[in-house]
Amino acid sequence: MPRRTTVPRKLKYEVVPENKTIDRFVVKVMLSGKRGLAERILRETLVRLETQANRPGLEVLDLALRNATPLIEVKPRRVGGATYQVPVEIRGERRLSLGVRWLVQAARKRSGKSMVDKLAAEFMDASNNLGAAVKRREETHKMAEANKAFSHFRF
Repeated sequence: MPRRTTVPRKLKYEVVPENKTIDRFVVKVMLSGKRGLAERILRETLVRLETQANRPGLEVLDLALRNATPLIEVKPRRVGGATYQVPVEIRGERRLSLGVRWLVQAARKRSGKSMVDKLAAEFMDASNNLGAAVKRREETHKMAEANKAFSHFRF
C-alpha cells in the first residue's frame, strides 16, 4: 500500500484536452478497453483535420457533430391496435449521443487504411454536410416530417 494518497503515474501518451465531447468520442472509438489507443487515434485525427482544413481540429469536430446531430426522431406508439411512428423531439443528452455514435459508426464502415484516416474523412465530410452520418440524420428528419400527421399521439 502506498503511504501517499495519490500515486504519481507516468502517462503513456500526452493527455487529450479536457472536453466532454472528446471524451465521448474516445469512449465510442475505444474497443476492448484500450483507452490509450483510442485517445491516440482521436489525437492524430485532430492533427490531420487541422492540416486538411487549415483551422483548429476541435472546431471542425464540433461543426461535424453539429451537422450530424438529429433534432427529431420517430418513436413507435401503439394506439388502438395500430402502431404509429410518432415524431418526438430529442433531449440534449440523447441528441449528442446519437451524433457521436453515428459519426463513429460511419467512420468504421468507410474503406481506408487506418481508423485515423477514416475518422478524419468522416469528420471532414460531416463538417461540409456530406457523409453517411449526415445522411442518416437527414433520413431521420424526413421520416419525422412524413409522420407529422401522427404527432397528436404524443403523450
